[in-house]
Amino acid sequence: KAQPDGYTLFLAALPVMAVVPAVQKVRYDSLKDFAPISNIGTNPFALVVNKDLPIHSLKEFVEYVRTRKGEMSYGSAGVGSLNHLSMVLFLKQAGLDMVHVPYKGNAPALGDVVAGHVQAMFSNLSDALPQTKAGNVRMLAVSSEQRSILASEVPTVAESGYPKYKVLTWNGLMAPAGTPKEIVDKLSSEIAKAVKEPKFREQLVNYGADPLGDTPAEYRAMLERDISVWA
Repeated sequence: KAQPDGYTLFLAALPVMAVVPAVQKVRYDSLKDFAPISNIGTNPFALVVNKDLPIHSLKEFVEYVRTRKGEMSYGSAGVGSLNHLSMVLFLKQAGLDMVHVPYKGNAPALGDVVAGHVQAMFSNLSDALPQTKAGNVRMLAVSSEQRSILASEVPTVAESGYPKYKVLTWNGLMAPAGTPKEIVDKLSSEIAKAVKEPKFREQLVNYGADPLGDTPAEYRAMLERDISVWA
């Protein structure tokens, strides 16, 4: 309800825009109440398993879970979190059944994968990388369409036999609906410049994000797709 003058902006995240409105009553319409400006960066998730499991690839993971129906469990950052839904979507596509164990955040869930209390999870890549490098978990695949620049040796789920699978979370800048097009376009062009700036790119990458800086139209199209998928 802020003045649509370009001075009050909203840093939006996918769960707030595409997941929350599908599971509870909210006082906003994700498509009608905001003017997408630019999606700053995207974040993939990484499928990780406990290091003691005899699993070294997504194919082996599927075979292992399939022969232990209902015995295998996976962690998440909570019911309805995107890493919970990432696993639900994968299990659906692979025709598998696992027990969901929700936690209050990504870090405690990943801690229990390390300890072996749950066997697997789709973790935030930024959390999964140090645990993988330390040898505490094994990273099998990333959820993005392309391999991550932070873990280029790890294949995507899509290239590992599930070409329709793609999950990214993101953070993008929005304005109130009705903000003049010239203001939206000006802000979008500045973000596009920013994500090409070496120091800013490096900071995003260090956070596990892939810099994007797309156009208002591209951002809206991504939002529409995500609302359709997650609803």
